[in-house]
Amino acid sequence: MTLRIGLGLPQSGQYDLSSDVATVAQAAEENGYDSVWVLERLMRPEQPVDDMYLIPGMPWAEYFRSIADPLITLALAAPVTQRVRLGTAVLVGSLHQPFLLARRLGTLDAASGGRLVAGFGTGWSRDEFAAADADYAKRGAALDELLDVCHAVWGPDPVPAYEGARTRFTASAVGPKPASRIPVLLAGGNDRALRRVARRADGWLPSYVTNEQVATARARIVELAAEYGREADAFTVTVRAAVRLTDKPLDGDRMTWTGSVEQLTEDLLGARDAGADEVILDTHVDAADAREVVDKAKLLREAARDAGL
Repeated sequence: MTLRIGLGLPQSGQYDLSSDVATVAQAAEENGYDSVWVLERLMRPEQPVDDMYLIPGMPWAEYFRSIADPLITLALAAPVTQRVRLGTAVLVGSLHQPFLLARRLGTLDAASGGRLVAGFGTGWSRDEFAAADADYAKRGAALDELLDVCHAVWGPDPVPAYEGARTRFTASAVGPKPASRIPVLLAGGNDRALRRVARRADGWLPSYVTNEQVATARARIVELAAEYGREADAFTVTVRAAVRLTDKPLDGDRMTWTGSVEQLTEDLLGARDAGADEVILDTHVDAADAREVVDKAKLLREAARDAGL
């Protein structure tokens, strides 16, 4: 199986948005990456209600202090690239008014020539939901409504209509339409989230998981898909990986995606064998500047190519 490799774009505070996004996006295309990706984080509360990713005791990452708007970041990358797909990993769909987000995504796909991949999640931070005036308790239902609205707005019907809890519009022309069908990927690791993937999505989009977790979850999605009459090959698995590159190989047990170029290449091979179709490498997480992001990305892509990926 061929493994596609994507690259995370620089969005955090140490980067210069006026130039660094374009620099990294262009380098990704030149070095043979298949895609570039953005994340969404609204804020970093000084005293958060929830621990990061709802993992007890885990503090919020420092780089969350400043994360550029994901769609504006992709809009900066789109005109300086021609080939790479433009992905969101992930948009916290439940924070957004569905109709407005569907229109923005459709416009971005049209403007980029059909290169958008829409990755959504339900979210986990009650602080962010309060700031966005969104209902945390209904975040799953809100994501389902967003998917319904995207289907209506992006679909072939020239005058779609919809009535839901947060979105209502009578038969109306809504354009521009996407240039091509926008793949929808969904995040989340519990059984309810995997069931939504199996029922409604084109693929699963986990962040910072082990290859063993990928294999287990993929098998579960295939099992659930059969319940909805969907084939196993209808789904992709796209894994987001926070890369921490070391000069020398690490001895003993190590975390996946942490180690030397050779060890990270082993992780890529392991992800492929576990059932991943694509891995997003976030080389920007601990980089000092855009040049370091690009240098690390080039090293990893060359090593992956040498390994047959």
